[in-house]
Amino acid sequence: MQELVSSYFPVLVFFGVACALSFIMLVLPMLIVRLRPDKEKLSPYECGFEPFSDARRPFDVRFYLVAILFIIFDLEIALLFPWAITLSDTSFYGFWSMMVFLGVLTVGFIYEWKKGALEWE
Repeated sequence: MQELVSSYFPVLVFFGVACALSFIMLVLPMLIVRLRPDKEKLSPYECGFEPFSDARRPFDVRFYLVAILFIIFDLEIALLFPWAITLSDTSFYGFWSMMVFLGVLTVGFIYEWKKGALEWE
């Protein structure tokens, strides 16, 4: 029984240190910081719109377009890194399939640019 407890002792120490650090990181900022709230800090943030107006006014579509573009190009980067790492192991099919993927994304980007979706007023 003593051998079993001694084998789990490092796990218990790790758990204790993690709990102590978590508690310190939660409590220490509350003790150190000086609170100076003002009107802007206390106001809610609503995607660049005035926060205290009618909730039923039309929402600008440009925010959605920017979010969609971010997701598309973030996905492109997420797929491009593993492909670049394994480029020496991929065949010509792997290379050209990624070139087709990048070509489709480039055509889509040029289309959105020509339509003015990237222009911000």
